[in-house]
Parts: sequence; structure tokens; C-alpha cells
Amino acid sequence: MSTLQHQRIAELCEQFRLERIAAEWPPLAQKTIDDTASLGDFLEQLLKLEADSRDERRRQTLLRLSGLPVVKTLEQFDFKFASGAPWAQLQELAGLAYKCAMAGLSVRFITAADMMPQLVAAHRQGELKGYLGRIIHKPRLLVVDEIGYLPFGKEEANLFFPVVARRYESGSLVLTSNLPFTQWSGTFGNDETLTAAMLDRLLYALLLEVRRCNPCSHQCTKRPH
Repeated sequence: MSTLQHQRIAELCEQFRLERIAAEWPPLAQKTIDDTASLGDFLEQLLKLEADSRDERRRQTLLRLSGLPVVKTLEQFDFKFASGAPWAQLQELAGLAYKCAMAGLSVRFITAADMMPQLVAAHRQGELKGYLGRIIHKPRLLVVDEIGYLPFGKEEANLFFPVVARRYESGSLVLTSNLPFTQWSGTFGNDETLTAAMLDRLLYALLLEVRRCNPCSHQCTKRPH
């Protein structure tokens, strides 16, 4: 094959943004010849390489846009040092946001302390609907970290309630906290009614998930009162 033809193929790959094909087709073509494989095999393998490359780029983009801090996996965790860690439970819950991104699903990670001023600012600027749509509703998984690290005022608590209320049936939501539920009202402006309504929705979402994962279960998914 002439140098000019190589150049034309490279230009066409660049035009169609086929980065992996541009890099991999020459050695793969030679391997096809050496293995006396068919042209169909060559084309299939070439397209598979490009598809895998695009999937990986999508995963990395989702991870970059997720807002996740430095990624640390269980494989990096020293269980010999923390021998009392509940291995089975950690395996079940570990890295949900990271695994979602690696599965090609959109993820948004944000701390409660960061979300609250954003909610307040959006509300006061008349942009709350846009903020909720962009940050709250769009991702397949929303993770709000460190509930209770800083207490919320009445306005903040009232603005956070729609976050839970609008996602509990339409999208996955993870809230993390070091506080037991009995202390959550102190976090949300000491409003026990609002806190109870929010926990009600979280419990209902949990029951729906149990029912989805175990359709033969007789658990009732009627919202508790």
C-alpha cells in the first residue's frame, strides 16, 4: 500500500473522528493477512476496537463531569489495616457512583454544604427551575454527601425538600450522613414535619427498589403514613 493511500485513510479517519481505527488498522491488517483471516473478520475487529474506544471515552467524560473527588476503589483499600470493616456490606454498597459512570450512566456527586448555597442563589435569582433540571433531574444518579455536616436554615431546608420529592420516583438518589434519622430534624431547620415528609419519601423509594429487585416479595409499596 502506498504512502499516499495511508495518508488518505488517515485523513478520512480524522474526518469521521475514527481515532482508534486510524491507529490500529495497519497492524490489524497485517495480522489478518498472517492469520489468513477473512476481510469480514478484519472489519469486525476494527469496528469493535473503535466501539470500545468510544465507550471508554464516554466513561471518562462521565467520570470527569460527575463531580466525584479523587477516585479510590476497594481494590486500593487496606483491609488488613481496618480489619473490623464489614466486608460484605462494603462490597454491596461500595463505589455506586463510580460504577454507574463506568457503566455509561450519568452521575452527579455534590456535598450538601456545596448544594445549599447553590439552591439558595438559584432561588433568589429566579433560576431554581433551571438549576433543578440541570443538576438535580438530569443525572441518572444523584449523590448528596455529608448530610448533617452543617445544619441548614429554614430556607435551605425548604429548598432541599424538592430535591428529594422530585427524585424519589424518577431517579436514583443517594444521601450519606453520619447522623441517625432521629437527629435529621436538627439538620433541616428543626422542622420535624418537613423531615418526616422527606424520610417518608426516602422509605417509599426504598420499598420500590426492594419490590423491583424482588418482584416475588409481598412487601407493600403503599406509601407509609
